[in-house]
Amino acid sequence: MLAARSQPPLTLSISRLAASAWVAALGWVAIVVAGHLVGQALVDRDPLVHVGAPPLVGSFDLRIGPGLLPALALAAAALAWAPTAAGSLRWGRLLAAAWAGAAGWAVALGASGGLGALAAPLRTRYEYLAAVPLVVDLSRFIDAADFVSVLPSLPTHVKAHPPGLVTILTALDRIGLGGAEAAAALVIAAGALAAPAALVALRSTAGDGAARRAAPYLVFTPAAVWVATSADALFAGVAATGIACFALASEHGRRRSRMLLGLLAGVVLGAALMLSYSVAPLGLLVLAIAVVKRAWLALGIAAAGCLAVLGAFAGLGFFWLDGLRATEVQYSMGISARRPYADFIAINLAAFALAVGPAAGAGLGRLRERGAWLLAAPAIAALAACMLSGLSKGEVERIWLPYVPWILVATAGLGLRAGRGWLAAQLALALALQAGVRSPW
Repeated sequence: MLAARSQPPLTLSISRLAASAWVAALGWVAIVVAGHLVGQALVDRDPLVHVGAPPLVGSFDLRIGPGLLPALALAAAALAWAPTAAGSLRWGRLLAAAWAGAAGWAVALGASGGLGALAAPLRTRYEYLAAVPLVVDLSRFIDAADFVSVLPSLPTHVKAHPPGLVTILTALDRIGLGGAEAAAALVIAAGALAAPAALVALRSTAGDGAARRAAPYLVFTPAAVWVATSADALFAGVAATGIACFALASEHGRRRSRMLLGLLAGVVLGAALMLSYSVAPLGLLVLAIAVVKRAWLALGIAAAGCLAVLGAFAGLGFFWLDGLRATEVQYSMGISARRPYADFIAINLAAFALAVGPAAGAGLGRLRERGAWLLAAPAIAALAACMLSGLSKGEVERIWLPYVPWILVATAGLGLRAGRGWLAAQLALALALQAGVRSPW
């Protein structure tokens, strides 16, 4: 009798959670539709804004052929086995599987147009590899006096970022690992690290169960369409690794281990800052973890490690803030001048919504775990800062890849087996984006 009386409130609670997930998912649909309509109206007025598949950059181009079969097969396998594997694999094996699954999903999607399609985006004159032949003296290239002064003549993506990636690609080229194929392998391998890194951070803040529930969504994300191959995927993987290291450093344990992890976190996050200016707001996640866990020692050591990296580049002549200011000037003189600020608030939000998929919206609506919100809430605040800054108008499906895993941690609220329908929606969206939109990346 007592059990019967306790059942209705439980059923009502579950119903409310399910309803909130669907309401949030409908909000996701509204955001995408609104962004498309605003973008289409803008393109009709001015085609030179170069948002050819609003809210995405590219063009609508349906391409369904045998090349898509591996991605379809992997999607079917993921839907059948990923939730079970996420719940049953040992933790270390789950992390390895998450990396392999994320890399495999990105490659399967990107290679649907042939294996050559993986490296092709990195060969254009706008990309980082185009700057490698211009680097005669690497130390002089890093020096801000040279880097900033030649910024207007550099490829588009190089002038919008610190010199970190060009430095890496130049170093690889000089040891015989140059070229688009090697660069593509580096980008995809590093980009796939975002999934296991986010799982490590989520497990640290919200527990093992939450991490396992979110695992399939972090691996099989629609954003994988741009992981193969956009350099921003590499930035995402590096930044996520730094945040994961800090989350581990904030845990109870041996003081020496926590200090080493804190230092490693700072160095990795400093490296991320030298790769992309847009990862800076992710520092809010580190700060939130430090405040909630009172990890002041780890925060101090991480800050020292980060400043050491920035200081090393400053010693070579590149000052991060000087580079950011120079980039802002170049950006304001480029395509940004044609892209209205207000319109691109809606367009950017819709493009990012497509990258994270409807499960992210459903998860945010259903999430009740404070540990997961510890990562998702500051990520939302950081994303809002990026959006309001006006420094990213369009192309955020790739530019905001570093934020994707920290929004997807909210899928911990969906469950494993009960959330299989949401996983199907994620997989279907990724396949639709790959087959229906021709992206420069």
